[in-house]
Amino acid sequence: MFSFFKKKPAAPEIAPPKAAPPEITAQSAALSVPVKQSWIARLKAGLSKTSSNLSVLFVGAKIGDELYEELEAALLMSDAGIDATAFLLAALKKKVKEEKLLDAADVKAALKTLLIDLLTPLQKPFELGRHKPMVMMISGVNGAGKTTTIGKLAKHLQAHDQSVLLAAGDTFRAAAREQLMVWGERNNVSVISQESGDPAAVAFDAVHSAKARAIDVVMVDTAGRLPTQLHLMEELKKIKRVIGKGMDGAPHETLLVIDGNTGQNALAQVKAFDDALGLTGLVITKLDGTAKGGVLAAIARVRPVPVYFIGIGEKIEDLQPFIAADFVDALLG
Repeated sequence: MFSFFKKKPAAPEIAPPKAAPPEITAQSAALSVPVKQSWIARLKAGLSKTSSNLSVLFVGAKIGDELYEELEAALLMSDAGIDATAFLLAALKKKVKEEKLLDAADVKAALKTLLIDLLTPLQKPFELGRHKPMVMMISGVNGAGKTTTIGKLAKHLQAHDQSVLLAAGDTFRAAAREQLMVWGERNNVSVISQESGDPAAVAFDAVHSAKARAIDVVMVDTAGRLPTQLHLMEELKKIKRVIGKGMDGAPHETLLVIDGNTGQNALAQVKAFDDALGLTGLVITKLDGTAKGGVLAAIARVRPVPVYFIGIGEKIEDLQPFIAADFVDALLG
């Protein structure tokens, strides 16, 4: 079964759920109005450090070079990046001139429109039910919140009637396997692991197990690594290839989890992991309390990989789908 591995790994351990997986419907449900309002409030609070640096510029401001210079500095400070900042300023100046905008509030509204237009291509619904199982490979640098994100995503998927299987592919970090087990117990989700096995073997076995048990979604955790650790990036490529041997066309989603506090470094991560794996989507965590929320503009301008989810806290409900208009409204009020 594992003939393409150098060494046959030990038999995998399967931690079963405490209750049977939910029925399969694969239909997404919209957020209720109270939940939606609560999320918007938390998002605004989370992005307040970034938004305060931007919004204060328009209070009683005169339209001219001084405002544009201050706006340029604020955008760069928020890690929007040189490319996106230059693009937004040029477009804003053109809009102000063409529409003869004289009021600071109107200029702010124009900037909101431009930001929404820039970020909307990143907004893409996370489609369920396209494959059975749908296999997701999750990667990221150490400390990005990868394992926690997997636990939260498992809860979201269950809320949409998906049965979930987790693969503990992070065999390097001592506590990673145990951490995933805790999330599995919390969500009543099975976890496949090996104490010191090959992460590719764990992923392969999880895919086969999901097929045999008619599970809807498999999420494969991987060890955190820096893009500069070339041997570990090569291992990620191997895991992806082996998943493809376990199921033709898999993984169907290759996600990168990014810490929102890393600013421009996040863009470097997107480029490196996208070049290595061909990313299908991003999850941006820890946006609460950051002054670097503008990094989404940099990603949109330079490497527009879809942002499926954003996180602004530790709670399950603090991870929600990315909606460009809501994000910009939280940034600029």
